[in-house]
Amino acid sequence: MIKNYSVYEMSDRERILFFGAGYLAAAGLVFLFYHSVVLSALSGFLVIKLKPYYEDFRARQRIQRLNVQFKDMLYSLSSSIAAGRQMPEALIEAADGLAIMYGPSEPIMMELNHMKRCIIENNESDRELLADFAQRSCCEDINNFVQVYIICRNMGGDLEKIIARTSSILTDKMNIEREIKSITAQKKFEGRLIALMPVAMLLILNLLSPSYIVPLYSGLPGRLIMTGCLGAGLWGLLMMERISNVEI
Repeated sequence: MIKNYSVYEMSDRERILFFGAGYLAAAGLVFLFYHSVVLSALSGFLVIKLKPYYEDFRARQRIQRLNVQFKDMLYSLSSSIAAGRQMPEALIEAADGLAIMYGPSEPIMMELNHMKRCIIENNESDRELLADFAQRSCCEDINNFVQVYIICRNMGGDLEKIIARTSSILTDKMNIEREIKSITAQKKFEGRLIALMPVAMLLILNLLSPSYIVPLYSGLPGRLIMTGCLGAGLWGLLMMERISNVEI
């Protein structure tokens, strides 16, 4: 069970792949712009600075995946409640039903299986289990649903109608978010492609006509031009990522 979905810890294999691929990519990029083995070898260690950004990216990916899977959990809970089940029974049925769609390593299955064990073996409160899940998920939609459910249980409201209505609202919201992300994903891909074009052109020139760009690798003016080009490319890529990163 994941303690906090906003904190991502790489496995040993993933750590080796990240640092290995990151070192080679950084060193290769610097060598392409400067033709200096020593500088490229030292620059490869800059990948260490990218570790927090990569972990944050992976954590956001995991939260998004959990959010999508939670929609299927809502459908299952809504159907079970409509059939007269109580929430503990509905959670157990959701764990059994969603096992057909998701593997045991998926976030939603890890959570549902944990709730199932706690309910059957320890007879724990479903409200406490859901509240703990919402707190660890760091997901606004899950937290909103759990808060509505707890208020409904405490106030004695119509659980079936409230869960069905909440499920419908959250599902519509998720669908809108998915459409927005689909649009921005295309623009992100286009921006990254444009950012890689100068690097690709420089690589082609180095392979096909190295004598044409010799002045860029010799003397102070050439070094300054290449440094400016590298800095401008990285700055443009960073700005593109920030602009296209729409917070919903």
